[in-house]
Amino acid sequence: MRHRYAYLDPALIRALLAAEELQRLFNQLVLAAGGDVEEAMRWMRYLQEEGYLDENLDLEAFFDSLEEQQMIGDDGEGGRMLTGVGERQIRKSAFEQVFSDLRKASSGYHPVRAAGDGVERLPETRGWKFGDDLHHLDAARSLQNALKRTSGRLELAEVDLEVHETEHLTNCATIVAIDISHSMILYGEDRITPAKTVALALTELITTKYPKDYLGVLLFGDRATPVALSELPYIEAGPYHTNTAEALQLARTMLARQKQPNKQIFLITDGKPSAITDGDQVYKNPFGLDLRIVNRTLEEADTCRRQKVVITTFMIATDSMLTEFVEKMTKINRGRAYFASPHNLGEFILADYIKNRRSRVR
Repeated sequence: MRHRYAYLDPALIRALLAAEELQRLFNQLVLAAGGDVEEAMRWMRYLQEEGYLDENLDLEAFFDSLEEQQMIGDDGEGGRMLTGVGERQIRKSAFEQVFSDLRKASSGYHPVRAAGDGVERLPETRGWKFGDDLHHLDAARSLQNALKRTSGRLELAEVDLEVHETEHLTNCATIVAIDISHSMILYGEDRITPAKTVALALTELITTKYPKDYLGVLLFGDRATPVALSELPYIEAGPYHTNTAEALQLARTMLARQKQPNKQIFLITDGKPSAITDGDQVYKNPFGLDLRIVNRTLEEADTCRRQKVVITTFMIATDSMLTEFVEKMTKINRGRAYFASPHNLGEFILADYIKNRRSRVR
């Protein structure tokens, strides 16, 4: 006889839930603070002082527990910093946060250009055709068809056979280009933290589920710069203009080094292009849409198209002039464009990424 312990201590449950919520809050604040652990801790203490967190929560014990789990450590100057374990936890938390809100992807996705090695069986079936792999035969449906056709006699014929539809899982190389210009933190809205969260979620998704895929990240303000994935929690916006043209140029250069057959750029921006690189100098014009800057940016989008690099633009803005520019760039590149808020940015990007790894096999 098996014995089952059925009593659950309510105090223990509350403590566990509180710890989980504190962990999520801490992760979010660390991202918003550009990876500054001490700043995140100060914000949590402030939230408790203002009554947003239960006054009975022992924050210092929570901080100590993070250190015991080796998520944070001594920075050598009397403060605390994220460890490698902490950075991995941040990525996992971002992944869980984004996927918890992920709804079924909307229509309008374009098919991918090339298929990889993996094949996934779908629940849908169709009639068998010469050359179809018999491993995908739906035996139950095929027998049912035979019995129905012969009124109960088991005489299987070619017309009865059904096979499962399949999809190739493609190998992708993706660059996430994140705008770090000043507008990403202006107007009372933090747009840089959702962009970082999405990049972290993609990192976790690719490394755990699609290890053959490549993900690179670059930042662009006055200039475009590649960053290591380990630097994602520490990204911050600055007093920069928006050099979209150089971001596209650097992204396609990074993608040219990759062997994956499908290559794409995820461009996350909330502002118009306001800078281009001219030799060693940066030409800037924050007023309106400068035709010199616009044309250079559109030329880069066209170069990406000719190199078979798809640009998917996630515009965190609704200004009609910017919308018109993005639609023009999308048409030239034959890519995709979404106009999203920071609150559903992750839903759009992860849905797009997963959907476009697949191509139907007939």
